[in-house]
Amino acid sequence: MLSLRTENRLGTMALRALALSSLLMATGCVASEPPRPVADGLVDAAIERTTHKVTYNGRYIKIAYPNGDVPNHIGVCTDVIIRSYRALGVDLQELVHEDMKRAFHEYPNLQMWGLSAPDTNIDHRRVLNLRVFFERHGESLPISDDPADYKPGDLVTWELAEDGDGTKKPHIGIVANEMSLDGKRPKIIHNIGWGPDMNDMLFWFKITGHYRYDGPVDLTDVHVAAHSEPEDTQFD
Repeated sequence: MLSLRTENRLGTMALRALALSSLLMATGCVASEPPRPVADGLVDAAIERTTHKVTYNGRYIKIAYPNGDVPNHIGVCTDVIIRSYRALGVDLQELVHEDMKRAFHEYPNLQMWGLSAPDTNIDHRRVLNLRVFFERHGESLPISDDPADYKPGDLVTWELAEDGDGTKKPHIGIVANEMSLDGKRPKIIHNIGWGPDMNDMLFWFKITGHYRYDGPVDLTDVHVAAHSEPEDTQFD
């Protein structure tokens, strides 16, 4: 479960989105896209990740649980996702682990890595596991060659070129709110080997997945805001 502080922060964003929607309806204005406060926050958090110097390193490391993380100077593509959501109070380590305990065989751990039980140190740091989680708990969207279909805060996965051993590596990134130089494609925030970066790579590789995930709290449910007043209502 999310902490009370996290629920309060998400609830505050939900009320803001609801107020904006009501204002638009009252004035007869129609927004082209519904408010997505979590997506906006996710993009901001991901862009902030690009200011950190991170060495690409995906080795197995024992970490704390919940809210565990590898040393902040190392990471892989999934760590950009994990750390960006964690800035919003959403702990993918815990969420993936709890879901895997309920539905272990829905995940590829046994087939891919020979694991017979969840492992909180690594499960959430694997792209294939995140794909299953987002499919089960988020919104799985069509894969398209139309850049307009990819909105800020969306998650995209790819299949990279083959490694020296003939295997193809999965990759994941977050759609940014900035466009390519020619204005035709949204940039992607990701770590493909040189640290967190934001660039025009949406169609560089074969896309294997397209998702939206706003966390474990349904922001359309204003009941999440029925808790006590949050300590800090700012959300940057």
